[in-house]
Amino acid sequence: MKTLDEYLALPYRMELTPDPDEGGYVVSFPDLPGCLSVGETIDEAVANAEDAKREWLAAAIEDGYPIKEPNDIDNYSGQFKLRIPKSLHKSLSVHAKEEGVSMNQYCVYLLSRNDALRRPRQGIS
Repeated sequence: MKTLDEYLALPYRMELTPDPDEGGYVVSFPDLPGCLSVGETIDEAVANAEDAKREWLAAAIEDGYPIKEPNDIDNYSGQFKLRIPKSLHKSLSVHAKEEGVSMNQYCVYLLSRNDALRRPRQGIS
């Protein structure tokens, strides 16, 4: 098992979300279930989250609780298979041709664009 400092050095993804009900921000670590914190400002929320992460990891080590390491980009192949309606396939193919790119490139563009539009609502990650 790793030491606390070794776990703290790992790049755990932090999610920052505005809290519309209470105000301020909620911060969580998806790879550390139940590890979350809050703060009135982004800076306060992040600082509180780092403290919460340290305490969560220390308690998990002390109790012998299994600690998941952060998801690494090496765990993803960059490929997936997707079944779509024939009409959508045709539409994507036509638009890709209009743009002068492959349908694969066009779909990557659309997915990237949509993902970028969602990021501000999901917070820092």
